[in-house]
Amino acid sequence: MEKATAKHPKGLPYLFFTEMWERFGYYLILGIFVLYMIDSEKGGLAFNDKTADDVFGTFIALTYLTPFLGGFLADKILGYIKAIYIGGALMGLGYLGIGLFKELPMFYASLALIIVGNGFFKPSISTLLGNLYNEEPYKANKDAGYNIFYMGINIGAFICNIIAAFMRNKYGWGPAFMTAGVGMFIGLIVFTMGRRYLLEANVLKESQEGDTKISDVLLKVFLPAIIAGGIGWVIPNNIFGSDSTDAFIFACLPVVYFYVMLYVKANSEDKKPIGALLAIFAVSLMFWAVFKQNGTALTRWANYYTERSVPKSLEKPLEAIYLVDAKDYQDKEVSVYDDQYQTIKDEAGKPKKEQNKDIYFRNVSPETKATLEANPSEQVHLYNTELFQSINPFWVIVLTPIVVGFFMFLRRKGKEPTTPSKIVLGLFISALSCLVMVGAVYAGGNGAVKVSALWLVAAYGVITVGELCLSPMGLSLVSKLSPPRITALMMGGFFLSTSIGNKLSGVLASFWYDYDNKANFFIVNFGLLLLATLLGLSILKRLNKIMKEKGVN
Repeated sequence: MEKATAKHPKGLPYLFFTEMWERFGYYLILGIFVLYMIDSEKGGLAFNDKTADDVFGTFIALTYLTPFLGGFLADKILGYIKAIYIGGALMGLGYLGIGLFKELPMFYASLALIIVGNGFFKPSISTLLGNLYNEEPYKANKDAGYNIFYMGINIGAFICNIIAAFMRNKYGWGPAFMTAGVGMFIGLIVFTMGRRYLLEANVLKESQEGDTKISDVLLKVFLPAIIAGGIGWVIPNNIFGSDSTDAFIFACLPVVYFYVMLYVKANSEDKKPIGALLAIFAVSLMFWAVFKQNGTALTRWANYYTERSVPKSLEKPLEAIYLVDAKDYQDKEVSVYDDQYQTIKDEAGKPKKEQNKDIYFRNVSPETKATLEANPSEQVHLYNTELFQSINPFWVIVLTPIVVGFFMFLRRKGKEPTTPSKIVLGLFISALSCLVMVGAVYAGGNGAVKVSALWLVAAYGVITVGELCLSPMGLSLVSKLSPPRITALMMGGFFLSTSIGNKLSGVLASFWYDYDNKANFFIVNFGLLLLATLLGLSILKRLNKIMKEKGVN
């Protein structure tokens, strides 16, 4: 074990498994969240698709907005270990609440617990990890440490959708959501087991003259954000498409202003690294706006436009563990859908019903339809839609050792790119994934016929390479460049950019129905990531210079 700890600190495995279980819960929720909200036949909330996208985008945005305040409190008052316990407990209770309560007030209250809990948990565990690598002999392996940590996130994200499909099919929506809460509390138990290896990294930063006080944050940032959000909610005629989006964007303005003023007021030593981080936050935002559509647009693509039939040899084994949907081609009472697969509702807001085939069969191939018509009572077994949410974390698990090994090989040759260079490379590779989906649209005649699931597998594979160059590198960069006394606060800034990107992902996804040709939807996403790549290239030389001045790579 000693040899292993020469490269990585003893606390890494405990943070790895704590984050794995926390992300198990979070991504289990995300994998079935939209499906639950739009479900009108099996006990879901029967929201219309645009409302579901809006709620989804707002939820994932707010979970990454609260780390701004949570990170500040962890830096100055609570410490990182206490913040992780508080955040984990709140999230666990929130997950259980979604499963236990179907009434909308309790549903939203449970979401609020998750949002607040994540604000304490997320920046604190990332900062603890960075602190473990601040001293020799671990310092040179910080990027690799964050990549390993990131793989833990995705192991949790991979297995959760398999468990979610099993729990939903066998026991229903409620127990599936409650499983997320169980995962979160397992994570806290693991964290407790490794606590002794983390105490040295749980260092409260001493305040310096000119540092922002907690009272200033509450009165000058948090309170104005609430007021601005309220204004955004009540102004007539939506500016950004919905009341919740207007409220969120307005609420972000005081927080963004706070970070800009943090740069303006910084001393000469801190100004350059803070400025570099703010620039990275800005370009990362566009990545998250596209990437987080895996829970909306890509889930919709998997549900309605992807051939999900299971090979005959796998039908019985997967059916035994509740990982498939069984359907037949007979007429039965089903919800009515328009030509873009949106549920049509009556004047009372309830889904209209009719005698017809299951909606899945609307755009199957002519050959498949002929086979079904010959024997309409024979059951067809389909992969559960949420299983497609495991493709991205599967790729992360497979590709992380390859990406880490590739960069270590370049390091030995003296040619490893700087962290900002990896981030810009990640943006460009992610843009290419959108072109894969353009190909999928044309392969299926713009939805006329379902396409192979391999299109989604390929698109997720490409964007995962980009993600591995960008997301863990962003966390590593914050840890490397942040002034030590505000590391968690700057982690909060990174998650703020993620938050805004997440909300924009919901906004972009809500335009899905405005594109008759779905290829244009993905071309717009490609353009956004290409623009982010060009912006990153324009500041790359300056970022690398700042890294060199700070003595980090």
